[in-house]
Amino acid sequence: MEATGFIARRLRFGGKIAMVSIAISFLIMIIAVAVSSGFREEIRDGISDLTGDVQLLPSDMNYINDSSPLSMEDDYVAEIEKLPEVRRIVPAVYRAGIIKNGENIHGVLFKGVPREHGEADTVKLAVSVPSRLRDLIGVEVGGKMLSYFIGENVKVRNFNVTGVYDGIMDGTDNMIVLCDIADLQRLSGWSSDEVSTIEIGLAPAFRNSIAMRDAADKIGMIALENGPETGERLIATSVMSRYPQIFDWLDLIDFNVVFILILMTIVAGFNMISGLLIMLFRNISTIGTLKSLGMTDRSIAKVFLKVASVIVLKGMMIGNAAALLLCGIQKWTHLLKLNPENYFVSFVPIHINIPMVFIADVLSFVVIMLLLLIPCLFISRVDPAQTVRAQ
Repeated sequence: MEATGFIARRLRFGGKIAMVSIAISFLIMIIAVAVSSGFREEIRDGISDLTGDVQLLPSDMNYINDSSPLSMEDDYVAEIEKLPEVRRIVPAVYRAGIIKNGENIHGVLFKGVPREHGEADTVKLAVSVPSRLRDLIGVEVGGKMLSYFIGENVKVRNFNVTGVYDGIMDGTDNMIVLCDIADLQRLSGWSSDEVSTIEIGLAPAFRNSIAMRDAADKIGMIALENGPETGERLIATSVMSRYPQIFDWLDLIDFNVVFILILMTIVAGFNMISGLLIMLFRNISTIGTLKSLGMTDRSIAKVFLKVASVIVLKGMMIGNAAALLLCGIQKWTHLLKLNPENYFVSFVPIHINIPMVFIADVLSFVVIMLLLLIPCLFISRVDPAQTVRAQ
């Protein structure tokens, strides 16, 4: 049996306060990581579902008018589908409109996409409205929504409200009303293959900032090389370029999380330093005895570090367990609510990223153990002759 392990198991470290501090620090760190990942996943997936990760647009960026449609039958569409990062291609038609319900009037952006299987084909001019728009003008599921489209001629449609959704963009003035693509194609006088924009959804592995920009460059190059020789040239733009303020806000959250991780690690480390120093002072005679028996300073430090590491691991496990329990409660109940006008979502999102939790645990543990080398320098200053004589 190794001597350092044998001695470490017989030393008592009254470090309950230090262990509680470690547990609280890891609790805060894991919750911070889960909330940061939750915001990024919820907002990124919400925007992706609503507008795609990459959009193919006319070169003038004006895809809301009815004068320059794109064709889904061009060769570049098939070439884009072959890219490994592309998960789906969705044709979309956009039109700006004004809706009226009683005395309430509001400008919105209508988006037409292919109707999903299973939706009732008997409902004509069906739309799904964002929840904030419902609250603003008072439309309800099952009701009518009178809509005006301004162009060379004013066109009027009386849509049937068949659903309400919680949109990521509800906190902005650019609220999107979802409808069947065929309704907007008829409104614009287009054929079934003509659209305003082509929205490309990427696989989850390609949704980081670098991969999304690379994908937009590839898609733009394919559209340039395989697009029609005459007509409107196309450009590809990523969702990060369309909503930079949202992604800047997410980056700020990530920066705050990194700051919290560093701060909590330092707090936990210094609490353990104070606890280990107290332990060393209480065991000066033991240190002197071990030195007189021929044990080196390094071996004695190893004894006390093993005892401290047990406290750190216990605190880490308690903090992790408590954090995962609280995160699970919030994930399934959405107990803590947020104002979507400020945070883009109506609740505190949670995404338990196990690899990130593991990395945070390992890095924090390593940093704390490195900080504990500082009080171990005290061992070299202990004179065995004086401590043994004092006994």
